[in-house]
Amino acid sequence: MSQSIQSSPQGLRARVETLVSRTSFQNFILAVILFNAVVLGLETSQTAMTAAGPLIVMLDTICLAIFVVEIGLKLFARGTGFFRNGWNVFDFVIVGISLIPSAQGLSVLRALRILRLLRVLSVTPSLRRVVEGLMNALPGMGSVFLLMGIIFYIGSVMATKLFGGGCPACTPEQAALFDQWFGTIGRSGYSLFQIMTLESWSMGIVRPVMEVYPYAWAFFVPFILVTTFAVVNLVVGLIVNSMQDAHNLEAEERTDTYRDEVLQRLKSIEDKLQDK
Repeated sequence: MSQSIQSSPQGLRARVETLVSRTSFQNFILAVILFNAVVLGLETSQTAMTAAGPLIVMLDTICLAIFVVEIGLKLFARGTGFFRNGWNVFDFVIVGISLIPSAQGLSVLRALRILRLLRVLSVTPSLRRVVEGLMNALPGMGSVFLLMGIIFYIGSVMATKLFGGGCPACTPEQAALFDQWFGTIGRSGYSLFQIMTLESWSMGIVRPVMEVYPYAWAFFVPFILVTTFAVVNLVVGLIVNSMQDAHNLEAEERTDTYRDEVLQRLKSIEDKLQDK
């Protein structure tokens, strides 16, 4: 009797683990996440809140309760092992943010409830693979961002010295624009960032500068070639390679799992043949 009593909690945990690991359960949570995202969007509509405000709030509360129950079941089934999985910690934090009261000056936290939609990342394998690829690319991206930071610093100093240090030949309007674009290192860095994104870089900044400094293109064109077409493509290449590595690793894990299953079946068949 005592042995059955001691084993019953373990058996219950095993059954709960089986429940939360089922594909149908995960699909149900995914549906609740998407439904909750729609509900949170409706809360931003004055028309919808006027027509069915209490119902929308009630549906949002029900969705949050489902998430809390899900986290509680996983904590019960896995114990401290729950926090060994980064995605579980991610879910725990997202749901925990939703439970923070929004009164007493914390009403801004109500907007953070939309972060629940990010939970779709933890229940969708393809999205998890994308995020894991991005995370694996961070070390290499850090080196590229450091290189870009150095290039931006050099470019900002040069642009400030070349175009922001006063312009005797400029009209007052041009001088005001040059000071706004290149008056300090910070302003120069922001202007160069706009130029790097190719957002209104020619007619918006470079051509007005070239009206006063005709050879300014010799500074801006190499900067665009280095940052936009070289360094940014390095970041893209790192992300693509990292995602491909994550895909290959997942394929290897599936192959290992399939091989283990085949070996177990062969061993089972061999044991049956030996018994006969």
